[in-house]
Amino acid sequence: MVEENKKKPNPIDTHVGSRIRLRRNMLGMSQEKLGENLGITFQQIQKYEKGTNRVGASRLQAIASILSVPVAFFFEDAPGQDGGPPRGFAEDSAMALAAEFCSTPEGLQLNRAFVKVADPKVRRRIIDLVKSLAGDEAN
Repeated sequence: MVEENKKKPNPIDTHVGSRIRLRRNMLGMSQEKLGENLGITFQQIQKYEKGTNRVGASRLQAIASILSVPVAFFFEDAPGQDGGPPRGFAEDSAMALAAEFCSTPEGLQLNRAFVKVADPKVRRRIIDLVKSLAGDEAN
């Protein structure tokens, strides 16, 4: 039996894990800190985030509480959640792009700094600046 029997993570487990990582990073929390709060090792958090290990219901509830989100947060945009064909609308790809961006160190830094800017006019000017630097003059 060759590599065919090697178990691949379930797509839902992988999705839930990526949402845990996304939220943890948005809060600036380390895997170690989340693990401490749960009474488990950071290696276990890594396995959850990769989808290698499945997160049980009670543990997912605890993670949701620590990360200050409803449990449903971890299932938003999950693959095959509506039972229909795979989604491919522009809004879905835009959400995936935004989630991917927010998972990067630069995206997190930019996001954290931007939300601290209270003045809407300054926010607008920041958006205009970034668009002009990117060569995207469209609104």
